[in-house]
Amino acid sequence: MTISASTSIPRVSLPFQRRSNPRGLSPKRPYGMSSLILRFPPNFVRQLSNKARRNCSNIGVAQIVAASWSNNHPLSSAAEAKASSAPISAAGEDDVDNNNNNIDESVLGFCNGGGNGSVQLVESTRKPSFLTGDGSLAIHAGERLGRGIVTDAITTPVVNTSAYFFKKSAQLIDFKEKRHVSFEYGRYGNPTTEVLEEKISQLEGAESTLILASGMCASTVMMLALVPAGGHIITTTDCYRKTRIFIETFLPKMGITASVIDPADIAGLESALNNHKVSLFFTESPTNPFLRCVDIELVSKLCHAKGTLVCIDGTFATPLNQKALALGADIVVHSATKYLGGHNDVLGGCVSGSTEIVSQVRIVHHVLGGTINPNAAYLLIRGMKTLKLRLQQQSSTAQRMAEVLEAHPKVKRVYYPGLQSHPEHELAKKQMTGYGGVVSFEVDGDLHTTIKFIDSLKIPYIAPSFGGCESIVDQPAIMSYWDLSQPERAKYGILDNLVRFSFGIEDYEDLEADVLQALEAI
Repeated sequence: MTISASTSIPRVSLPFQRRSNPRGLSPKRPYGMSSLILRFPPNFVRQLSNKARRNCSNIGVAQIVAASWSNNHPLSSAAEAKASSAPISAAGEDDVDNNNNNIDESVLGFCNGGGNGSVQLVESTRKPSFLTGDGSLAIHAGERLGRGIVTDAITTPVVNTSAYFFKKSAQLIDFKEKRHVSFEYGRYGNPTTEVLEEKISQLEGAESTLILASGMCASTVMMLALVPAGGHIITTTDCYRKTRIFIETFLPKMGITASVIDPADIAGLESALNNHKVSLFFTESPTNPFLRCVDIELVSKLCHAKGTLVCIDGTFATPLNQKALALGADIVVHSATKYLGGHNDVLGGCVSGSTEIVSQVRIVHHVLGGTINPNAAYLLIRGMKTLKLRLQQQSSTAQRMAEVLEAHPKVKRVYYPGLQSHPEHELAKKQMTGYGGVVSFEVDGDLHTTIKFIDSLKIPYIAPSFGGCESIVDQPAIMSYWDLSQPERAKYGILDNLVRFSFGIEDYEDLEADVLQALEAI
């Protein structure tokens, strides 16, 4: 039996879809060819490795295995008649000949493009050969070739549930002993969330991704999972303030110390690696708010030589403008709240990397919580579909505005990796394909002059975020550091006249006119 491109494959009941006819449809409704019967070899879930299950959609695996096994083990006429009158059951539950328990490894090869059986699929269900660009992956990854939800809807459904049930205690025992694949409790996983995780994994080129409730949740859980008590971290001077607070005030309670270096200080990095048993190098690239860039490839080589993991917070870059894992990093984290969501309406964070590393983070996450709501996961899935379009507009506007601001007499300094004046401009050109939509700059004036400039703007909102459709502006001295004195703020480079401007997707001409009129007002 060969499944051709024109053949429709019947729907398959999955572990978390507990009914064979979930919508109460008439069994006569034509899901596909009535003569096509897909059977599962007994206990095939037991033989399907974790890696294979993670790298293939549940639907895809079921169809491949069932179809291939049916080719090699045809039913008798009587058995076919019996099977055609019964619903197709979940994997491992068919009443079939127990003499045929083994799955040909070539069947599993289909998951990664291998195998030469009669079921012909695309090269990989994980990264389809017909999706070559990041824009296409942002739209279709994790969804187009099957997801762990049986539906003919174009969009991924939101699975709102706090727990998942088991049919019998024997099925629960099989689950606990790794013979049955299923969800268990909402904190440990959700079908909607898994679609999002797969989408981000494909964009990052990662084996695995864990989605959490916020970017800070992702960063803190990652550090708690990968840095042992008494360990040592290396980080950089310029970073998100809440990350610095966690490293400086929370981690010391576990005996964890930190070395803080300039993003470009390679000698300082080597010194810290030589003088400490360093578990993790963690930084943003570009950094917040000065958009400094770290040589990810060089840093990774130096750290790996000492057995140190490298984690890059790529929130300002996005997976489209920078591939930190391909450059050598072990882990990449994002505040998905920003560019990935892109609509200023959802919180989320993610950790991507090898299955081995992400699994360690996942274990701690399951204990601490910080679980994203499936409705939020859906908003992130929806938001990522326009990521490339939004980012192109934002990056183009930011580049043009950075050049305008740098030439303006009322602006003292501009921080943007796309400018030749940026200290890491050449590095940014090497490891990034675009520079993002955020520009930081210093107005020629004091605190109150800068306040007047910001208050004179008409388009952007004064708010503490970036990466969304709407332009946002803030004065870090007030927004993020107002609890510190002026001299204390200055130690971190936060001057009273510093402005961070996140350009949205409004028309460039409108944004340029608004910024220029606000500068004329001071």
